[in-house]
Amino acid sequence: MKNVSAWILALAVMSVPGMAADKAKLPAYSIPGSVVHTLPVNAAGRHYALFVHVPGEYAQNPDKRYPVVYVTDGYWDFMKLVAVQGALSYDKYAPPFITVGMAYAGDNLDYGDLRRWELSPVKMGEPPGASGHAQDFLDTIEKVFIPLVDREYRTDPKQRVLGGASLGGLFTLYSMFTKPDLFNGYIAVTPAVALQSGWLLEYEEKFAKAGKTVNARLYMTAGGNESPRFIAPILQMNQRLAMRNHPRLAFEFRMIDGERHAGMQLESYNRGIRFVFAPLAPEQGPSRDAP
Repeated sequence: MKNVSAWILALAVMSVPGMAADKAKLPAYSIPGSVVHTLPVNAAGRHYALFVHVPGEYAQNPDKRYPVVYVTDGYWDFMKLVAVQGALSYDKYAPPFITVGMAYAGDNLDYGDLRRWELSPVKMGEPPGASGHAQDFLDTIEKVFIPLVDREYRTDPKQRVLGGASLGGLFTLYSMFTKPDLFNGYIAVTPAVALQSGWLLEYEEKFAKAGKTVNARLYMTAGGNESPRFIAPILQMNQRLAMRNHPRLAFEFRMIDGERHAGMQLESYNRGIRFVFAPLAPEQGPSRDAP
């Protein structure tokens, strides 16, 4: 394991006298409490890396086990989850938890192309073989990522959450309908339900007609200022889930007012973490202590 070194603090060096000449001496900024696990290249040629962050109290509580939140697009969303974790724990709206950002190893990568392979359950774009491998990625999460994290960290296997945004949000819903018992919490941030003319809506329909159900907590969002064509299938999914009335599914949908596709994601993760961990939250409602 090694410190996360890929994330460098951006400084406006030209605005500070003398800073430009000394910037080569500045240390790289790493996220405290975080490490990178680089995995071997697998049989499909995928080279994964897991970004892992443990809460600040982790070392002081050697007998304590922690919930784990897995997030897709770790190169983008890992830092978002780490940013909200400390604040939510401090406010006692969520228990301290381990964050795992699922990403790729290497430099100067084209994340757009890479993520299409993993996160899309059906073919999209060209070439066809460069997408549609969500089942393979879900198998990798179950058989490789989760066992590694459970082996290396003090995890609570009964408290495992999956989250993702956009194509990652689509993958999150797909995972819930494919292996509903693998996670007990899901955060689907502005999910790309519109992909391939709403393919996921048909997939959900088959899930329901087969008499299957979900025993989990699901939080789903959309941005109020996103494209109406993008939002419409999300609203359809919301209606479907509300109509199904799965007896063991706790579900909440929220429209993030005034935000577009990217700006709504931090609030979505913040509120999503609060929702999925509500049964474990030390407190709810107004603060009992100053300030």
